[in-house]
Amino acid sequence: MALTALICDDSLLARNQLKKSLPSVFDADIITASNGVEALSILRAREVGLVFLDLTMPELDGVGVLEAIKADAMDCLVIVVSADIQPEMQKRVMELGALAFVQKPATADKLADVMHKYGLI
Repeated sequence: MALTALICDDSLLARNQLKKSLPSVFDADIITASNGVEALSILRAREVGLVFLDLTMPELDGVGVLEAIKADAMDCLVIVVSADIQPEMQKRVMELGALAFVQKPATADKLADVMHKYGLI
């Protein structure tokens, strides 16, 4: 059974760009969410192994999603993909359990590097 990966970003364009940038060898079922509330609903309803998470979103931002994942001890890996490159924010998301931080727009090479580093491909 393939891994399920969730792409969570409020921008349809960003979701589609990220999906197209994923390495072709990444064997996963890709699902999407347009905000943090939707992402948490999906994470609570089904098994998701990997989340690509934007930080700046309406309703519930990426930090709120990370806090909920940590509080609920959800078993999933999170790669933050965001344009918010402030060192303080990067440090905060890593402290909340993010595996890695990738600056937007995420290139195919950068995603492949990060995913290879953590054994995802």
